[in-house]
Amino acid sequence: MRNGVLGAASAMFLVGTLAGVSGVIQNYPVYGGQAVRYLAAAIILLLATRMAGQRFVRLTARETLLLIGLSVLGLVIFNVCVIEATRHAGPALPGTVLGTVPLVLALIDGRPAPRLLVGAGVVVAGATLVAGLGSGDLPSLLWSLGALVGEVSFSMLAIPLLPKLGAMRVSAYSTALAVPLLAVIGLSVEGSAMLRVPTLAEGLGFAYLAVVVTTIAFFLWYSSLPKLGPGTAGLFAGLIPVGAIVTGLALGVAVPSAPDLLGAALVIAGIVVGLSGPRYADVGGVPAPATGRS
Repeated sequence: MRNGVLGAASAMFLVGTLAGVSGVIQNYPVYGGQAVRYLAAAIILLLATRMAGQRFVRLTARETLLLIGLSVLGLVIFNVCVIEATRHAGPALPGTVLGTVPLVLALIDGRPAPRLLVGAGVVVAGATLVAGLGSGDLPSLLWSLGALVGEVSFSMLAIPLLPKLGAMRVSAYSTALAVPLLAVIGLSVEGSAMLRVPTLAEGLGFAYLAVVVTTIAFFLWYSSLPKLGPGTAGLFAGLIPVGAIVTGLALGVAVPSAPDLLGAALVIAGIVVGLSGPRYADVGGVPAPATGRS
């Protein structure tokens, strides 16, 4: 349990640090950049699986569909939706919608205990306060809801695969599958301009995204998910905006406001509340299992 908590918290905090490098790569073609990021991460992860002695595992038809769904929804569609939602309304609205991830995962995860639901609600409130109550039009809301589906799929579709493949192979295979899909989207949207030689700063930014935000964070998250279950692990999604605040302060690019600090405090309080009780509500004295596990 302790290892799961540390892994989930570290993973979501690291994902939040991507805000610190967003400004560095903002002028690079979006979809081409994402394809490069996942290609580099896939190479690192595939080499790591080989070094760890984890050989290729033959998947059933169902498992293959789950892996494809994980890559398409959790990586490709998620990125497309976030990019398009941000173009329509800026980062506030998608950030606010994605702030509901802890509550959604808690509701999906069987019969969550009331304390877990309360904790998830407090985390959502804190994440929303940090992100800001975004405003936008109907397309931006729909893109944001699509990103929410992608984020939830990133966890739920991985759960049946993790016992057989393990965290490293799920991370490696899903990122590798995302590369050609993003390349096709990039060619259709950006054409031949989807790739160019990055500047030194852009290269360092993509290296950070590939190694830290993708390779390490994915592995930590998928290592923690089976230990905690999606409902409890989802609490730590609220640390994404906290990671963004700390990174901005460390790099000297942003000073947190009072609402930022209050939101971060609420996120931490919500996590503490959610972890302080049982994960599932008692039904006739027997804890209900998580419906997302197999």
